[in-house]
Amino acid sequence: MTDPETSPLARIRFVLVETTHTGNIGAVARAMKNMGLRRLHLVSPRQPPDAEAIARASGADDLLAAAEVHPDLVSALAGCRRVIGSSARHRAVAWPLVEPPAAARLLLEEARHGDVALVFGRECSGLSNDELARCQYLAHIPTDPDFSSLNLAAAAQVFAYELRRVWLEQADAAPAAAPRDLAPSEALEGFFAHLDQTLLDIGFADPEQSSKLGRRLRRLFQRAEPDRTELNILRGILSAAQGRKSPGRFARAAAPAPREE
Repeated sequence: MTDPETSPLARIRFVLVETTHTGNIGAVARAMKNMGLRRLHLVSPRQPPDAEAIARASGADDLLAAAEVHPDLVSALAGCRRVIGSSARHRAVAWPLVEPPAAARLLLEEARHGDVALVFGRECSGLSNDELARCQYLAHIPTDPDFSSLNLAAAAQVFAYELRRVWLEQADAAPAAAPRDLAPSEALEGFFAHLDQTLLDIGFADPEQSSKLGRRLRRLFQRAEPDRTELNILRGILSAAQGRKSPGRFARAAAPAPREE
């Protein structure tokens, strides 16, 4: 069996966004530790883990003590090769939709090579569209539509179980092929900011109505999962569109005329 400290499970972050109830944080930590997951990240929790969180963690308080707290989702996802958002709500812009077993395979596929993240939204409203736009996939638990609301910790337990189950199935599999050098989350965010500004600069986007266009373009490029080199090429194209590169920089010097004897 793979060493737990170096296994793909050790590279999977559970990211909780603006959790309201500290008990839910503790219960998620318990669900994670049950399945060998240890990377808990908190984005602006309403309160830091307290006595109730420790009680609900039931022995997983070491995960609470080691949890990383971030001011925003962008910083919580720094360095991640693949990000999946969990949400019960369907959105106007269609994200690739997967169920927990497929989400587990997608995360473990990239966790062999670097950090990945599974993002959970607020208890009352889930993830906003802007937060979901930072994910490559949307994961949906197919609950009964007549009673579809799942407690945060219950949803986390479903995903944690699927991750462990798929990991155990793959434990004796052949080594994965050499990984692509996928652009991490923060590089993608830099590209999307550059893209948004370029569309404004060249007069393509309306400043008053550009947010929906921006989300659609995010989906387009996130489906492609560009590597670092591809992202650098795209940013070079954007810089050229902004007029930051000289059109004549590739001009070849004219060959000298032959000398008359």
